[in-house]
Amino acid sequence: MRAYADNDYPADHKPDWKLVAGLWPYLAEFRGRVVLALSLLVLAKLATVATPIALKYIVDYLDQTQAADMVLWIPVFLVLAYGGLRFGSTLFSELRDAVFARVAERAMRRVSLRVFEHLHQRELSFHLDRKTGGLARDIERGTNGISFLLRFTLFNIVPTLLEILMVAGILLVVFNVGYVMAILVAVVVYVVYSIKITEWRTQFVREANARDNESNSRAIDSLLNYETVKYFNNERYEAELYDQDLDNWEQARLKNRLSLAALNTGQALIIGVALIVIMTMAVREVASGEITLGDFTMVNAYLLQLFIPLNALGFVYREIRQALVNVERLFKLLGDKPAIQDAPNATELVVDNSEVRFEHLHFAYRADRPILQDVNFSIPAGHTVAVVGASGAGKSTLARLLFRFYDVDNGRISIDGQDIRQVTQDSLRSAIGVVPQDTVLFNDTLYRNLAYGRPDATEEEVHQAARMAHLENFIHSLPEGYNTKVGERGLKLSGGEKQRVAIARVILKNPPILILDEATSSLDSLSEQAILSALKEVSQQRTTLVIAHRLSTVRDANTILVMDAGRIVESGSHNELLAHGGYYAHLWEQQHRSDDDSEA
Repeated sequence: MRAYADNDYPADHKPDWKLVAGLWPYLAEFRGRVVLALSLLVLAKLATVATPIALKYIVDYLDQTQAADMVLWIPVFLVLAYGGLRFGSTLFSELRDAVFARVAERAMRRVSLRVFEHLHQRELSFHLDRKTGGLARDIERGTNGISFLLRFTLFNIVPTLLEILMVAGILLVVFNVGYVMAILVAVVVYVVYSIKITEWRTQFVREANARDNESNSRAIDSLLNYETVKYFNNERYEAELYDQDLDNWEQARLKNRLSLAALNTGQALIIGVALIVIMTMAVREVASGEITLGDFTMVNAYLLQLFIPLNALGFVYREIRQALVNVERLFKLLGDKPAIQDAPNATELVVDNSEVRFEHLHFAYRADRPILQDVNFSIPAGHTVAVVGASGAGKSTLARLLFRFYDVDNGRISIDGQDIRQVTQDSLRSAIGVVPQDTVLFNDTLYRNLAYGRPDATEEEVHQAARMAHLENFIHSLPEGYNTKVGERGLKLSGGEKQRVAIARVILKNPPILILDEATSSLDSLSEQAILSALKEVSQQRTTLVIAHRLSTVRDANTILVMDAGRIVESGSHNELLAHGGYYAHLWEQQHRSDDDSEA
């Protein structure tokens, strides 16, 4: 599966306008609100278009009626009508926005949840390759883009086009066709110019987004590796790299700004020329007596009323193009199917004895680099099988395949005779508990991190799991006890304390199958013995697969498998393998010699 990249599209790529139609499911949930909002939109535009007509009659009455003949209530009524229409236009627009607000906000909520769930369904390789900062920006911009498209497509483009048609119709009826032609020519030129220049500008928008992703990814990656930066005194180096990314972002933003200035200037010129032409026509007709002063006022009001939203239409089109770019990236992310999916007829895993079998496995992360070659062994129910070998031998890959982070290329893995590819991932992973080599905790309280093994567990069950993992004395020594914040990725806890949390989580989960993936490899000898004691208690009566580099941690395993270059080269108990004098005995001697040198 191809990894998600920060710049999948070329700069001149044109997003698909069919994406707008793809937003319909987010409108369908509130059909009634959408219809009501559109009705209010039409009422607002009718009030807006009628306002200049009221103004015309006010001006004509005041201009053509002598003071002695003037009836006071008539201009007062016309002024009240004029004010009422202006207020009605604003009132209906605000009611429209209030009615539609629930639709837009619910759409953002739905798509955010959908993306979140989709990312958790993606395969491990996707998350190993991703750039978290850039991905977060794409999700944020994409969800905001959906809200923007829903609101502005319906409530800016549609009403502006409706208003242009209404105004053109009124001018055609009241005046001559020249006014209509002049307005239509101005609108067509304006729209064509806006579209062409905006299409040209899109490359700069896309480039600015890509550079923004890069700088944000750099910053987050550096902060997540704060300790490494400090160990090597590389603060200045990191700042220089970040500033270089910011410089690229600055240049891209500058191009974006300059192209925006060119767009705005051209639009203003088109509007200015149109106003001059149409107002000159109106002044000439007033002078000749063909139209009244009220008609002149009405034409002027319509032009101002028309070109203000038209200018907004140019802005909205620019923003819609940018929103389409952002939404397209989000929809592309959602469109990438997870590499690991449940089979169409997948059933729930039924665990009776929890016997695990690895049958003639072949697997490679890349086709040109095989990792496992004809690996064949079983773990009887309730037994502990340890897999040892040098780094890169394929030990941890076995754990990843059993948990179905990846699927095997050939062969199969079964639990109680059920191929794990034919059962649901949820039921499979519910039956397996993992104590990883590097336990990463959430930036939350110690209690919440412990309870993560089973979120619906009672407080007493969480405390019992902590006691069984030999954590309770440590917790009671903390001023805030279970409410202690563990920090980003659990950095406030030591390696041994984090491993105990991982053990407590597994105890709370209470699975029939256990994977210990080099759970003590990074601990000192004292911590290792304490953790081994806790692990021994946890693994009793469970089918356990132990992945280990340090051989001293697996002496008590029922069976030890020795792997080299993706194959099982030896198997047996600790004493049997030592007596055999093969690869395991050589590794044992090497590690003992290394331990003796360390002690000396």
